[in-house]
Amino acid sequence: MSADRLPHEKGFHVSWDQIHRDARALAWRLDGKGPDDGAWRAVVGITRGGLVPAMIVSRELDIRVVDTISVKSYSHQSQNMAKVIKAPQADLMGDGTGILIVDDLVDTGKTLELVRALYPKAHFATVYAKPSGKPMVDSYITEVSQDTWIFFPWDMALQYVQPMRGTD
Repeated sequence: MSADRLPHEKGFHVSWDQIHRDARALAWRLDGKGPDDGAWRAVVGITRGGLVPAMIVSRELDIRVVDTISVKSYSHQSQNMAKVIKAPQADLMGDGTGILIVDDLVDTGKTLELVRALYPKAHFATVYAKPSGKPMVDSYITEVSQDTWIFFPWDMALQYVQPMRGTD
């Protein structure tokens, strides 16, 4: 990477179509892998990024019980200490057995480390995984380098972008 480029400029842009395809692929990977005769009891999306893939996975696997856990660990593009700001239903979760916890990305693994400590028997699945966070996730679809910034479609607007080299 060039010294005059910021770290987040090594970007991986994900379209709505791509996140949909990748989340469906995640669902296919998880199909029949739950502890209750292959079934999952519930899907819990880690907000906000895990909401879209959690919805797609729950639809594909016909899981009607869906909840969320809200963990805040980013402030713009800098990572802070993760903390739970909204927990899922306690009576649903238990130790996490039969629960599929879904997020869009595992980066450093700090978010999943926090959630895994709360629900150690849950299955953790992400669409994308970076090397530092990979040990915290049980299933994922695509690995990206640690220095890649993923631009998700819910964070983007369509606009012209200058080419990386040249202007012709």
